[in-house]
Amino acid sequence: MHDAEAPVLSLQELAEELRLLLRRAERAERRAAALVDAVLPEHRASARNLLHYLAVREHDLRPLQRSLSAYGLSSLGRMESIVRSWLLTVLETVSALDEGRRRREIWGPLDGGGHVLDRNRDEVLGRAHSAERSTRIMVTLPSEAAADAALVRRMGEAGMDIARINCAHDDEHAWAAMIESVRSLPGNVLVAMDLGGPKLRTGPLEPGPRVVKVKPRRDAEGRVVEPARIRLVEEAGFDAERDLQAEPIRVPVSGLDDAAPDEDAELRCRDARGRKRRFRVERSEDGGIELVSDRTSYLATGTVLRGRGADGPELVVGGLPSVREHLLVRPGDEITLLRSLDPQPASRTGPHRIGCTLDRVFDDARPGERLLFDDGKIAGRIARVSSTAIEATVERAAPDGTKLRAEKGINLPDTELRVAALTDEDRSHLPFVAEHADTANLSFVRSHEDVAELIDELETLGARQIGITLKIETERAVASLPRMLLEAMRWGGVGVMIARGDLAVELGFERLAEVQEEILWLCEAAHVPVIWATQVLDTLAKTGLPSRAEVTDAAMGRRAEAVMLNKGPYIVEAIEALDSILGRMGGHISKKRALLSPLDTFDLDGLEGQAPVGPDEPFR
Repeated sequence: MHDAEAPVLSLQELAEELRLLLRRAERAERRAAALVDAVLPEHRASARNLLHYLAVREHDLRPLQRSLSAYGLSSLGRMESIVRSWLLTVLETVSALDEGRRRREIWGPLDGGGHVLDRNRDEVLGRAHSAERSTRIMVTLPSEAAADAALVRRMGEAGMDIARINCAHDDEHAWAAMIESVRSLPGNVLVAMDLGGPKLRTGPLEPGPRVVKVKPRRDAEGRVVEPARIRLVEEAGFDAERDLQAEPIRVPVSGLDDAAPDEDAELRCRDARGRKRRFRVERSEDGGIELVSDRTSYLATGTVLRGRGADGPELVVGGLPSVREHLLVRPGDEITLLRSLDPQPASRTGPHRIGCTLDRVFDDARPGERLLFDDGKIAGRIARVSSTAIEATVERAAPDGTKLRAEKGINLPDTELRVAALTDEDRSHLPFVAEHADTANLSFVRSHEDVAELIDELETLGARQIGITLKIETERAVASLPRMLLEAMRWGGVGVMIARGDLAVELGFERLAEVQEEILWLCEAAHVPVIWATQVLDTLAKTGLPSRAEVTDAAMGRRAEAVMLNKGPYIVEAIEALDSILGRMGGHISKKRALLSPLDTFDLDGLEGQAPVGPDEPFR
């Protein structure tokens, strides 16, 4: 029978159901007594409340909720932060209503758990720098922040509360420069540093040609409306990452010092395809020559640009970076993951071959398990596994092919990878993190052993002042979250980051919304602050224009204690927008009210301690 059709329970039946829930909560606490005793004293009430919540949520509470609502009573949809007191208060209210007496006010206010969560939030995430919002804004610092203190200052002025540094990029010299800029900001902006964790990515592909394509812009009828435009610059000062993205594109050449062509002079070449091409000099000045052409050209390293006549200038295109190659993967293709990291040839038709950066995959993967690439854009299933290769059949990709490049993420959601979250590289970074950061974010955490290992390392470094945040990015991490939280409570400041991008790949997009809800509930029960992360206002940060969907998504982030933004050219504008959105939503959203179906996402094995367990004696 659907709960909406279930009969309303009598007051006596309601009282008995509530007593049963209380007995289950107290039994769960007794069973895990050893785990509760191991946490810090300031976290013990939170640990007990977490266990009470898990015990109560093992059952379908929707019929009980419906009956309570029918009597105009609390439907338990806001009990997360103080489960036992909430149940006791509702039980007393039901009993008083049944007995026709006044309710005894014996349990006090029911917002005590919220105060503990606020305390823990402030310890791990600091304070919000806007009086209009309580949700903190965490922002990933781009590499250029190391040399651009003004950028960091603008980010702080826009509303950044926590600066995040990803240890998978840059080095300690760059991190130190970033942190120096952050520490100079007013208002005590905190620093969080991500430990990179094991890298599970595609290996290298053979380099493509060292060539750059320049083309004119044409209208719908093919007429040139803007010529192809390039600027020739000295090879010595050429920066590929900067100059090939410039407008107009900058191409390195030798011989520029001896060249002084007149405006409207002509330079000719044979491009990389052997096609004859002509460029007109539009501007010639110190430091460069600007050329235009009405034809598409492929200029390669070594291409010679010559002026007319024997005395005309001769310019030779200098060292260009190799074109980044890719595999073009279609549904039905065979793709082989290799233990070897030797560069593989690019392929436009299957079968495809590409390396994998994590050796352990070849020991742990099994036939029939899923294999995903590049945030799930390509999905396959493993057919065969050997010590050197994993062969899979592609089940999902674009019909016309999906590009797969080097250094793209690999996910094996069904595989039990026996690899620790802390790598040797992470350990080498920990002394710097412990000295300079306010919080260490643990990537790829999947078990309480991973959490214990980080705590042991920090204790060895004497870094009790630093907080820890668990990044939940795999299905195994979600299942292990209750036990990981209890382990983390042996430490002082504890937080959780919902890495929604990786979770969506692991769980499937259809499950993401449900699971992130459950993580929010569970962390509220544990009084642990949550960071809502991945792709928040991503389009705005990258293009300067937000989508309607991501604005709504950002607004829902108000239910977490912090929201994280990733880097992008328009990151300052994204911070300003998020600051405004969170401020406006502060008066409308605070956590949630929900229907409480059975909570079976989390693995509750291992939550039992060594204390004796008594019978389910009746609750009085």
